[in-house]
Amino acid sequence: MLSKRYLVFEDGSYYEGYQLGSDELSIGEIVFNTAMTGYQETISDPSYTGQIITFTYPLIGNYGINRDDFESLTPTLNGVVVKEASTHPSNFRNQKTLHEVLVQYQIPGISGVDTRSITRKIRQHGVLRAGFTDNKADIESLVQHLKTTELPRDEVSTVSTKTPYVSTGSDLSVVLLDFGKKQNIVRELNMRGCNVTVVPYNTSAEEIIKMSPDGVMLSNGPGDPEEIDVAVKMINGILGKIPFFGICLGHQLFALSQGATSFKMKFGHRGANHPVKNLRTGKVDITSQNHGYSIDRDSLENTDLEVTHIALNDGTVEGLRHKTLPAFSVQYHPEARPGPSDSNYLFDEFITMMNEFIEKERNINA
Repeated sequence: MLSKRYLVFEDGSYYEGYQLGSDELSIGEIVFNTAMTGYQETISDPSYTGQIITFTYPLIGNYGINRDDFESLTPTLNGVVVKEASTHPSNFRNQKTLHEVLVQYQIPGISGVDTRSITRKIRQHGVLRAGFTDNKADIESLVQHLKTTELPRDEVSTVSTKTPYVSTGSDLSVVLLDFGKKQNIVRELNMRGCNVTVVPYNTSAEEIIKMSPDGVMLSNGPGDPEEIDVAVKMINGILGKIPFFGICLGHQLFALSQGATSFKMKFGHRGANHPVKNLRTGKVDITSQNHGYSIDRDSLENTDLEVTHIALNDGTVEGLRHKTLPAFSVQYHPEARPGPSDSNYLFDEFITMMNEFIEKERNINA
């Protein structure tokens, strides 16, 4: 018989379900993800560091977990909430169950709860602090703990690589600043022949310039962009000197470096089905997203940035481009994993930008 577990919210409400994953119980900011597939990539995305994910799709784990689809070496989220966790996955690539992997990485979870109700609560009240307990008598004390606990907003330092390393390619050289990167960013660059040097988030502009890269990318990552001052200084040190492409947190930092401001969203965008409109072409892409902060569109008015993409669900800024320098960014995830590859072409645009910049420099120096 399955043992009981309780998901407790800071407002005093709680949900009764069954134990899933680790017995090392935790607290965190609870969010919801609307993707129908890709749960392995989701739980291994470093952008979820410190958060508890509620999956809106009712059955999770039905095709198991394999060795190849992780987006980071070690998942760093604080919990998983599902309606039903499959105990008998069926897929030729399956190697472990969801429960086994959560135990392996000491991630607690709960199953058998009404995830529709939880999602509705988050949409109405915004993201909340939540935690797990296996003892009903401890609910009240956990509520008090949640009310008084300040959750960290600067998790980048915990998930960024500590030392540089190279993912070998044979053509253009790209420096990727790791704020909590998904592995598929590296894969996409490697597929296009790029030699990728992954460096810590606090690498300076001077250190990057010494590497003589053809382009610089800023990755996705967790937390509040305004907590990462070191990156803002670095961006201003390379803009105009090296072509630039930012994704998710990298997009937010790009905007902050040019004088814009960010704000915390009520419940964020997390899923693989978010429509985004390209304002230059009028085309709509279905995108993979995972962010709880956004750029204030009004704060862009007196900057050198133009808005290139907007979210059709709420009108928030989804893409930016510098008006005169070779630099652009998007709030969503063109590398997907999970999600559709509609916006994969942005990597090709980055390659084109680097080649054009090289040609321009050759002509200047000729």
